[in-house]
Amino acid sequence: MSLSFFKASIFLSTSGLGIVGNTFILFNYMNMFKGPKKKSVHIVFIHLAFTNIIMLLSKVIPTTVAAFGMENFLEDIGCVMSAYLERVTRGLSICTSSLLTLVQAITISPRDSVWRKLKLRSAWHILLPLLFFWILNSLISMNLLFHIKNISSMNISQPSVSDTYCYFVPDNLIIKWVFLIFMILRDAVFQGILGVASGYMVFLLHKHHQRVLYLQNSNFLHKTSPEIKAAHSVLLLMLCFLFFYWTECAFSLLLNCFIKNNSMMKNIQEFLKVGYVILSPFILISRDENLAQC
Repeated sequence: MSLSFFKASIFLSTSGLGIVGNTFILFNYMNMFKGPKKKSVHIVFIHLAFTNIIMLLSKVIPTTVAAFGMENFLEDIGCVMSAYLERVTRGLSICTSSLLTLVQAITISPRDSVWRKLKLRSAWHILLPLLFFWILNSLISMNLLFHIKNISSMNISQPSVSDTYCYFVPDNLIIKWVFLIFMILRDAVFQGILGVASGYMVFLLHKHHQRVLYLQNSNFLHKTSPEIKAAHSVLLLMLCFLFFYWTECAFSLLLNCFIKNNSMMKNIQEFLKVGYVILSPFILISRDENLAQC
């Protein structure tokens, strides 16, 4: 059994598990949203699960086709679409995770808080920032539409160590840096939002914890609200996101600056890119009683 076949088998099984988990999340939150109590956070969860599914499919199909030695049916258009969708959905995952944290922080904030002024009057209004995310990430990833080629169009007989039929043809250095700067700015802005909203939630949860201790000492019964439980779940989800994001960034830096052409490190980096996407639905399932019962 070749190394590429073994890698593809593991990648296919873990990605398949991620697709099943995200599909489960997608349909369950769609059913919740059909109920009388529509919440903005439900739409954000639906969008996050949907983008996760697209990201996994766009990543797993080219890798599986190449590693298992299947017929090269992708052609240039197939390679362009898979690479483009992977880049767009990766950006959408960052933006949606930040929005999720912000929405949850607004939800649990006190009524007299400044954050409450940001609360949307209707759950449907959340579609506007989601539409903006699609436009933003589609534009930032546009350079891929002109620089992804299929192996057949490059007269290369076999896939390289990346185990794929698709290749990135280097573009103009200035254009490369322009798009790279835009991606860095996007990540910095949305992770800044994520950090501020998460910090605010930690502050509110600490105050809530102090209040619970006071009520317990005063012999009052206190039941944790669903919003507080959801805030704990979102914070755990964000910790998972930050772990995989920054670990993948560290591996990318090592590969580009110090350890080049190391197939093992590249394989680890590829798994880190989709680690959050695969694990996130199971974190939600384990934390949400309604999902766990399903």
